[in-house]
Amino acid sequence: MKSNLLNEVYKSEVFREQGHALIDLLADHLEGSLQQERKKVINWNLPEDEKDFWEGFLASESETNFFKEVLARTTHVHNPRYIGHQVCAPAPIAALSGLVSAMLNNGMAIYEMGMAPTAIERIITDLIGAKIGFDKSSRGILTSGGTLANLTAMLAARKAKVSKDVWKDGSSDRLAIMVSEEAHYCIDRAARIMGLGTDGIIKVPVTKGFVMDSSKLEAYYQQATEKGLKVFALVGSAPSTA
Repeated sequence: MKSNLLNEVYKSEVFREQGHALIDLLADHLEGSLQQERKKVINWNLPEDEKDFWEGFLASESETNFFKEVLARTTHVHNPRYIGHQVCAPAPIAALSGLVSAMLNNGMAIYEMGMAPTAIERIITDLIGAKIGFDKSSRGILTSGGTLANLTAMLAARKAKVSKDVWKDGSSDRLAIMVSEEAHYCIDRAARIMGLGTDGIIKVPVTKGFVMDSSKLEAYYQQATEKGLKVFALVGSAPSTA
């Protein structure tokens, strides 16, 4: 029984048929969104109603109808009317790359688990570093989002600037960062995950252009020092994400 089920799950011809049908469906969705055939960017439902719908649907419907309903009951970010959250409209080739990645499921904990993805990540981060203006000694990693990216960066800053090995020995010091008061909340969240607390997040006022007022940095730094805080990082942020 289990063997037959596994054989069905991994049948290449079934995958080919479903894949072709899904790509056609997605291409039609993309064209319809770009041409604004759908007047609404989102067909809003109450959370409870949406959950009830899917509970009934998943118990009886086919995978073909599943994909159609997902497209109908979600936010259409490719529609020119879309505006709102910070997610972008993905390029179709990026979606295909995501499909390949999901199918191969190569982990990257160690090199041999994902040789091609590891090399590609290095190339991409080198390109990003060059765009920023870093030299060839710079390194980076790709993450799943802003909170994890900033958490990773601040952990690296703490390792570089705090004399005590916090990773090994823990910390009783009152550590802190300085950041624009208009910075995205992911900075605040990452700092709290690190255990910095409210006092460890020093928010510096901004100018009329929402840029951190560098003339106030020294005063805020001195105030933090007088309170017994050890500032280990000054976090840069694009003007306002409020």
